[in-house]
Amino acid sequence: MAERPFSRALADAADGVATTLREQRNIRIQLAIAALVVAAAAIVRFDELRWALLVLMIGAVLAAEMFNTALERAVDSAAAGESPLARAAKHAAAGAVLLVCATAVAVGFFLFASVLWHR
Repeated sequence: MAERPFSRALADAADGVATTLREQRNIRIQLAIAALVVAAAAIVRFDELRWALLVLMIGAVLAAEMFNTALERAVDSAAAGESPLARAAKHAAAGAVLLVCATAVAVGFFLFASVLWHR
């Protein structure tokens, strides 16, 4: 397979993000929540470290959702009909997203609690 230009790889990645945003409700919900959290962080004036952790957690949640979407699509294209293994794989991927989201909520709680506690 011939190596494709970097610009083509970027365009393909951007298409993957756009398609996921268009087709997956959960990632749109996660983006809306992220926007609210970013606004709240700006209001309480997060320092650089808190911003870095917040951005890292938002990126982790969105990346987990993208991985979940990719796995679901791959499983759907490979599995003909109902399959217990396909179902288990999709549930495990969804569980991974849930775990990352729960971790993000916990990190967010500590980030905001520590700022508000010192005020």
